[in-house]
Amino acid sequence: MATTERNKLNNLYRHWTPGTPLTSEDLAALGISADLAVHYVRAGWMTRLIRGVYSRPNDTLALNPCLLLLQRSIEGLHVGGKSAFDWYGVRHYVSQHPVLHLYGWTAARLPDWFTVRFPAEYHRKRLFDEAPDDPLHAGPFEKRGGAPRVSAPERALLEVLSEVGVRQPLQEARELMESTYNLRADVLRGLLQRCSSVKTVRLCLQLGRELALPWAAKLDATQLPTGSGRAWVSRSADGLLVLKP
Repeated sequence: MATTERNKLNNLYRHWTPGTPLTSEDLAALGISADLAVHYVRAGWMTRLIRGVYSRPNDTLALNPCLLLLQRSIEGLHVGGKSAFDWYGVRHYVSQHPVLHLYGWTAARLPDWFTVRFPAEYHRKRLFDEAPDDPLHAGPFEKRGGAPRVSAPERALLEVLSEVGVRQPLQEARELMESTYNLRADVLRGLLQRCSSVKTVRLCLQLGRELALPWAAKLDATQLPTGSGRAWVSRSADGLLVLKP
């Protein structure tokens, strides 16, 4: 190996944190051209995960840096819904086969190299009036540096409720809500005011009142987008869901 090439490889490894995938752009910033990357792959010094994405050889990828990489390519990507609840320790049972629930703005398909390592589902959802590059109450987990974007519990609740009648059983959503005693009413109010789903708003208010959750008493339905004066009705596998205004 030529001295220049060896120096580049040594520099790459010094800056390449184990468990972290790098893109072609990342490699270029470290002085590794596309041709040199091909050479490193053939020589066994890098592993190609997919076109333009690489890992260290025989490396075990870590979830957080993989999510950060996906955030760069999928607009608005964040951990949400039941998975966000799980990250915050809010759950009513522990699944033997947990699936990571990811949400984003655009139609996208999670790459195979990611889902093989981290079973996940992607939900394209525009639930709030917000900027895709700055989603409401979805930021670095626990405000840690270098952490992936995760929904706050209040947003996670509405993401779960938005799926009721589609792929989220009502009973499970209700049981999850029983653990949301400490949600911040002001944060939830702000999200509800910018929520585009009448079903989600009404379901949040209805279940909150039924479960006598303290934040529910602090929400004024007349100040929220609950739709017309007619009942919202939907038929699903759970039966008939009727939500009054």
